[in-house]
Amino acid sequence: MHRFSFYLEGRPAPRLSFPLNKKYGSPAILVFFVLFATLALGQTKMSATESEALKAKVKSLANNTRTITSDFTQYKHLDFLSNDIESSGKLAFRAPDQVKWQYVKPYAYSIVFKNQTLYIDDEGNKSNIDVSGNKLFERLNHLIAASISGDMFDAEQFDMSFFNDSGKSLVHFMPKDPQFSEFISAFHITFNELGEVERVKMIEPSGDFTLIVFSNRKTNQPLSDAHFAQ
Repeated sequence: MHRFSFYLEGRPAPRLSFPLNKKYGSPAILVFFVLFATLALGQTKMSATESEALKAKVKSLANNTRTITSDFTQYKHLDFLSNDIESSGKLAFRAPDQVKWQYVKPYAYSIVFKNQTLYIDDEGNKSNIDVSGNKLFERLNHLIAASISGDMFDAEQFDMSFFNDSGKSLVHFMPKDPQFSEFISAFHITFNELGEVERVKMIEPSGDFTLIVFSNRKTNQPLSDAHFAQ
């Protein structure tokens, strides 16, 4: 079985260590609790009225969006690395589920999902994977495409929690399917005031995660088949 993960390989970096102060504990722990308290103040649970309004806004926008292009920066967090692996590139999306991730830094690398096939171009080394017989992979592809537009409000598939977060809207999607949860334990999606997706965080059961931050988003501009060619 092919396991899909958004990250490029990187060299392990040495961990940072702090001396333990017996009276106050590790400075890193103190900083963590101060930071956590600060972040918690900016995040409050939405009321039922607010969450329903957000769902309606996002669904309306998604239903009227045929294409999306955007720059993105991706951060892959692995517990055994001191620093996240950072990469960047351009996204192209065409409804209902054609997606191209064009990485430009630090390496030239592209991934295209279309017609139940995964196309990979690794600096000129091209390959493809037929995922039509892999229902789990197909579902993951569908959910990744849905996360780009933000329309993942399916109570049969997810438990959901809604938050106001420093002027943004944050939704936690927890898959109900135990088999799917073996790959992704949660999606955290941040929306701006228009209902557009600004950030997608995919969390693995191990606690490792992939965070994708979008910028320079453009919608409903013509995208030809050439945009999704390998």
